[in-house]
Amino acid sequence: MRWWDIDPVLELEKDLFPEDAWSRGMFWSELAHARGAEATRRYLVAEVTGDQYEGGVRVIGYAGLATTGDQADIQTIAVARDHWGTGLGATLLTELLSAASEFECAEVMLECRVDNIRAQKLYERFGFAPIGFRRGYYQPGNVDALVMRLTDPSTSVQGTEING
Repeated sequence: MRWWDIDPVLELEKDLFPEDAWSRGMFWSELAHARGAEATRRYLVAEVTGDQYEGGVRVIGYAGLATTGDQADIQTIAVARDHWGTGLGATLLTELLSAASEFECAEVMLECRVDNIRAQKLYERFGFAPIGFRRGYYQPGNVDALVMRLTDPSTSVQGTEING
């Protein structure tokens, strides 16, 4: 993800997470830590091309990872509704887990809305296990978060079947 991707990412963010969408500033802040020798973040976008899209390109997904020491946190994964079930979420997650391995992280953490069963199933397929809850984590809706952890992301990516 680069700075020019922020506007299309924000459109998707607002569609998918209307109550707790990230702001432009949050994405800028994350991208500021994603470049150079001291990078601690990895953000990526998935795009499709075609004449029907403004500028010939449409962002259909994005994902981000933050690292601290030997721990990584999946900050966000999002896929456009018309691409649900295509395997794009699994592809984005695979890329984040590969990045966690490159950063030499021993474990990966994430929070997921308790009502987002689709995402929870994806994470479980990759070996994430629930370890707790964060009450009222998602605001302003006051929705709880399920906290999940994966140990050794390098082994999780190997042999993972990607098919939606």
